[in-house]
Amino acid sequence: MNTIIAFIFMFGLLVFVHEFGHFIFAKKAGMLVREFAIGFGPKVFSFKNNETLYTIRLLPLGGYVRVAGEDPEIIDLKAGQHIGLEFNNDGKVNKIIVNNKSKHPNARVIEVEKADLDHQLIIEGYEVDEEERVSFRVDPKANFVMNETETQIAPYDRQFASKTVPQRAMQLFAGPMMNFILTIVIFAILGFIQGVPADNALIGGVQENSPASEAGLLAGDEIVKIDETSITKWEEFQQVVQNSPEQELSMVVNRGGEQVELSVVPRSLETQDMVIGQIGVQIDLEKSFIKAIPYSFEQTYEWSKLIIVNLSKLVTGQFSIDMLSGPVGIYDATDQVVQTGFLNFLSWTAMLSVNLGIINLLPLPALDGGRLLFVGLEAIRRKPIDPQKEGIVHFIGFALLMLLMIVVTWNDIQRLLF
Repeated sequence: MNTIIAFIFMFGLLVFVHEFGHFIFAKKAGMLVREFAIGFGPKVFSFKNNETLYTIRLLPLGGYVRVAGEDPEIIDLKAGQHIGLEFNNDGKVNKIIVNNKSKHPNARVIEVEKADLDHQLIIEGYEVDEEERVSFRVDPKANFVMNETETQIAPYDRQFASKTVPQRAMQLFAGPMMNFILTIVIFAILGFIQGVPADNALIGGVQENSPASEAGLLAGDEIVKIDETSITKWEEFQQVVQNSPEQELSMVVNRGGEQVELSVVPRSLETQDMVIGQIGVQIDLEKSFIKAIPYSFEQTYEWSKLIIVNLSKLVTGQFSIDMLSGPVGIYDATDQVVQTGFLNFLSWTAMLSVNLGIINLLPLPALDGGRLLFVGLEAIRRKPIDPQKEGIVHFIGFALLMLLMIVVTWNDIQRLLF
């Protein structure tokens, strides 16, 4: 049960923060946000506030913010169509009844001759059974009513395409940006709660029955020399140990102001592509709010670099698709992390957040990076790309991503069961 709650919290937080970035910058640019969704598929829960429908959907595969103009508009009035009109106190059309007009006895029914709901916001036509031509102004926030469901119209100035290139680029980039910000915030919290690694090679803890404990190393010892190499940073100490599996190392440590000489033999530890040395020590941690801030940026940078390196290995074939994990694999990993404590779970959440941000910035169709690529091409060409062609590219990309998700999920299930 703890894992289920943790996974729902983590998934909801990562997706909410990402989509909130898209949402808030869409609003800031004056775009009409039709829906803010967590998950895909059938609606589990929904409510509407102002212009936006907020939904939680069944499949935990992501989320989306649906902005007017990104997809073809829902209803297009055509000449000869019979519609019902209702008006506000200013005499402007505020409801356009597309069907079931009998349920709206006060609506004026007309036959459409011309309608422009993008720029001029007018509807022209004839009263049914009369020859008198009529023309009506439409309220910018008028609603279509179809099957008794109301959907707000989207004048062109509220649509995605009407905004400047910087506004659209920022709205697309804001999702990944918020994931990076979340990562920084979580690492800052971790740095403040559990401490920031010391700058020097200061041992904070020694594992029982480890090579370090057998050699006599103690918490508080500062490594100053290994063989004839001077050590000033933990990374230097770590590198020497990892490069020396099953090799005897002569160490000089500073213990309470005294120099102590020790010998230790690192044990071999097999990783995916190499064997490294390990002696069983932990770095000393210093609790400092001031140091927690730069530490959070450093950790975000280091994890970003690691993810990018691994993605490059995937492209060059050094990693295979079989090594990727989907929701099932992430759930299984979350189950293992949750058992090690809340702080490790927070760290895991931060790593997934920066991973989500980077993945979404890849220049692939249907991802934020792919859509940013089209906005960049528009800026270079100085004219927009055909929306239908761009829509087809993103649709194909989305279909391929869903296919990849199915393959990855199936691989996860096989690994867990077999």
